[in-house]
Amino acid sequence: MIVTIDGPAGAGKSSIAHRVANELDYEFLDTGAMYRALALGVLRGGIDWDDSRAIIQYTQSADLEWDDQ
Repeated sequence: MIVTIDGPAGAGKSSIAHRVANELDYEFLDTGAMYRALALGVLRGGIDWDDSRAIIQYTQSADLEWDDQ
């Protein structure tokens, strides 16, 4: 089962999501952290934000690891 929570920044989405996942014994995957990690990789790689092809290529080849939390 996949549960998503949407809302404005600072509304407590992650806090609620962690509690719900814990109560239901589900895994919590922070997609926002994934997006930020990819954006950091683009910045560190010096990829031009206007070069959508390079950004797509980077994100498709990026190797993100998830270590339980």
